[in-house]
Amino acid sequence: MTAAPASRALVPVLIFVGTVVAVISSLGAPLVPAIADAMTTTLPNAQWALTITLLVGAVATPVIGRLGDGPRRRAVVLAVLAVVTVGGVLAALPLGLGWLIAGRGLQGFGLGLTPLAIATAREALEGDRSRSVIAALSVTVVAGVGLGYPLAGLVAELGGVHAAFWAGGAVSFAALLASAAVLPTSHTSSPRPLDVLGAVLLGAGLAGALLALGQAEAWGWTSPVPWVLIAVSALMLVCWAIWELRTPSPLVDLRLARGRIAATAHLAALLVGTSNYLLLASVPVLAQAPRSSGSGFGASIAVAGLALLPFSAASVLAGRLARLLADRAGLHHVLPVAALVQSVAFILFGFARTDLWQVFLVMAVAGLGVGGAFATFPALVVSAVPSSETGSAMSLNQVLRYVGFAIGSALTATVLASATPETAGAPSSSGYSTIAVLGLAVCLLTAVVAWLLPPGRIRQPSHAAG
Repeated sequence: MTAAPASRALVPVLIFVGTVVAVISSLGAPLVPAIADAMTTTLPNAQWALTITLLVGAVATPVIGRLGDGPRRRAVVLAVLAVVTVGGVLAALPLGLGWLIAGRGLQGFGLGLTPLAIATAREALEGDRSRSVIAALSVTVVAGVGLGYPLAGLVAELGGVHAAFWAGGAVSFAALLASAAVLPTSHTSSPRPLDVLGAVLLGAGLAGALLALGQAEAWGWTSPVPWVLIAVSALMLVCWAIWELRTPSPLVDLRLARGRIAATAHLAALLVGTSNYLLLASVPVLAQAPRSSGSGFGASIAVAGLALLPFSAASVLAGRLARLLADRAGLHHVLPVAALVQSVAFILFGFARTDLWQVFLVMAVAGLGVGGAFATFPALVVSAVPSSETGSAMSLNQVLRYVGFAIGSALTATVLASATPETAGAPSSSGYSTIAVLGLAVCLLTAVVAWLLPPGRIRQPSHAAG
């Protein structure tokens, strides 16, 4: 391939790589009930097909970013896409739940691809074209998930759960071939050394905490096992934080969270991520639960995926609305308003879920809140750190989002498991009411935290919330 065609193909290939992230996410939430049925297992066990991907993504994102921060970027992208493809094949083969979860874990490495795609666009493209592609990559993940949810559900409906994972593996393999043909070699300087100890401590701490949270109902809350695991995990995370603050080349630079604006942006990312997945993980279960359970709609996987489409559509719209609000009222107002909008979604979820259209409405309102918050985080982070540290600060924000996603997923599994009668195969209505209460509490906490932002100290960029 000549240089000119390769250059012209770079933009669509980068968008395609971003789409892989959306596909990986799309293969999670809508398929959990179907995985439980196909594997003859419980919902909490099947929920690990989603939680493990988010957990691996939380740890892999800074690791992949560090490995790809230099002349090895092209090789890292290709290696990650190869790992994601292998993960798709493992998940697709009828080898049992353990292998499916392992495959989904390998697919989680793909969640670290978007920062590398953005870095490639920033280096290889110029001016307005670079900025427009970077903006498109940011939207691709949200918009792609919205399309991916119903498509993944439709494929699974027609060909079974494994067919959806075969389709995901095919997409990542196509992205691997396209990237090998088009991606340029990076000309940036050599990267800093990889913080291996930091990655191990972070991964082990998060894995232990999420395992305890996700399996607490199965082990029993009176058992010492989950509490000991939580204590050990907390100790490991404290050790990780101390190490990150002292090492000269940290995996995640926690020093960039100092200051009220930065700390608020990062804490809010964790909280919004948690509340976000309380709905994303519970709504597909509600939609597919049999009507005999007294709370479900008996919908197909495809319809359950469609129930999440309003969320993504509203998230894209919220980015534009957040920009308008920031321009007229100030950036410091956007995040608390977004949190309050999301809290309305949980109030609706608590009182209005007797018809499927009401669930669609809940997800649309939630998308407005989550999309507005996510659109605001970059501007808050940029306003709080030196320009030379923007990439590291955004990496920290991204990691905390994924951690919140994983916490929300694991917490949903525990809550719904505790609300599932022994003689029934689906959660009772009380489980979804508990989700609504928890989500509302997290959203209100987010609003309070965000309201403490000092408006006079925020340097509002011209693209404030977009």
